[in-house]
Amino acid sequence: MVDTVKPAGTSEEVKPRSVRVVLMALMIAMLLAMLDNMIIGTAMPTIVGELGGLEHLSWVVTAYTLATAASTPIWGKIGDMYGRKGSFLASIVIFLIGSALSGMAQDMGQLIGFRAIQGLGAGGLMVGVMAIIGDLIPPRERGKYQGMMAGVMALAMIGGPLVGGTITDHMGWRWSFYINLPLGAVALAMVTAVLHLPKKRAQGKIDYLGAALLTIAITSTVLVTTWGGTEYAWGSVEILALIAVGVLSTAAFLYVETKAAEPVMPLHIFRSRNFTLMSVIGFLVGFAMFGGVLYLPLFQQSVQGASATNSGLLLLPMLLSMMLVSLIAGRVTTSSGKYKIFPIVGGGLMVVGLFLLATMDTDTTRLMSGVYMAVLGAGLGFLMQITMLVAQNSVEMKDMGVASSSATLFRTLGGSFGVALMGSLFTTRVTDTMSERLGPEAAGAAGSAQLDAASLAKLPEVVRDAYQHAVAAGTHSAFLLGAAIAVLGFAAAWFVKEVPLRGAGPSGPSAPADGDKAAPAAQESLAH
Repeated sequence: MVDTVKPAGTSEEVKPRSVRVVLMALMIAMLLAMLDNMIIGTAMPTIVGELGGLEHLSWVVTAYTLATAASTPIWGKIGDMYGRKGSFLASIVIFLIGSALSGMAQDMGQLIGFRAIQGLGAGGLMVGVMAIIGDLIPPRERGKYQGMMAGVMALAMIGGPLVGGTITDHMGWRWSFYINLPLGAVALAMVTAVLHLPKKRAQGKIDYLGAALLTIAITSTVLVTTWGGTEYAWGSVEILALIAVGVLSTAAFLYVETKAAEPVMPLHIFRSRNFTLMSVIGFLVGFAMFGGVLYLPLFQQSVQGASATNSGLLLLPMLLSMMLVSLIAGRVTTSSGKYKIFPIVGGGLMVVGLFLLATMDTDTTRLMSGVYMAVLGAGLGFLMQITMLVAQNSVEMKDMGVASSSATLFRTLGGSFGVALMGSLFTTRVTDTMSERLGPEAAGAAGSAQLDAASLAKLPEVVRDAYQHAVAAGTHSAFLLGAAIAVLGFAAAWFVKEVPLRGAGPSGPSAPADGDKAAPAAQESLAH
């Protein structure tokens, strides 16, 4: 019989074997949320070929992203008020329903709607994973599991495109969605059987007005960053209107949260200096990571002639470095209880890595670009899980869900801003460079689409050379912007306060330091 898991801080001992079982289920759920977009990206050309609706293609991704971002803080609050296990299981079920419906979609409109349902579930998956880990494992012990989380991320980014291509070619694009069903069923069964958390029943009501205003604010922000400079000009009426809606709804949300009995995002959590700093750093990590994931394969395919089929493998130096460093940082944090050095070193490496990537040109070898990616990956490895760990350690246990959801939300929004701003700068620089080398008309014809290695080989040499130089110039500008933004994260890291991590380490239980509203120390450590 499998032992059940009780949360840290209870009088019952937590069994290592059952913790591993629960963590395996949580990692499967995290993999579901992260793998989905990676797989679907590869299958999209085939989907469009069968369903049509090319003009609505971007909404297949946007609907998912919007629903995920908007639902993330709401899932966190529901878990805090009514219990973590029930909300997590509900999010898995909703995600699986969305996956099944997406696989059965008969036109692009249906697919977009079903992807939104998937996104609603995905918002609860990531928050649920982080919050449950926060409930089960004291921060002092949590570092040793960071490598597992980083490994899941690396597996999704590397394996997603490869799996997506294989499934689409041999089983059909619908199985890109159906593949989620057996994985989700396993996660559901494992969590239901092994995870036992205290049931909650809050006296207050959900802050529906705050949730609605936050949803409007997030939706406006994501749409601005998604459409700005692509669908609409930055100065267009549509973008300016969305900005106005975003600002007004954010102001209204902040006001409502000061009056609500159970605010969906309690503003008092931002009184903790560490929590606020981790939110800022998490935003910048998302900015750098998603920008790198987007533009590094483009550079290597267009400039270095790599195959698009193996696009996930192109990120291997960055992802392996990130996973290894995250594992080492987690082990050191567990053994020493010290962590302030990691955001500082990570922030510095992120700046250096992005700057080195900004120096790449048409003569940069794959070996050198791999070294540059490894530097960036090391920086991200020091930051990825530490930001979540410190954010959770900075709030009381009753706010674990909203802390996890807020940290996840800021990272998501950072990724959205990063892709948008770096993308706008990249596109402008490519267009300008092509115009300088070929003239406006030829540049428009050759630069209207992103060209892979096979397409480039068919172009006249002068056009191919111009396009490669243009992509190199665009990559330079995008990563230079990323490096400049990352400097803010490096500066913020120096102000992090080393509040002892809750939970027993080698030196016994730790208590929160004065001056920071950390939660009461957990009374139990994991049995070794």
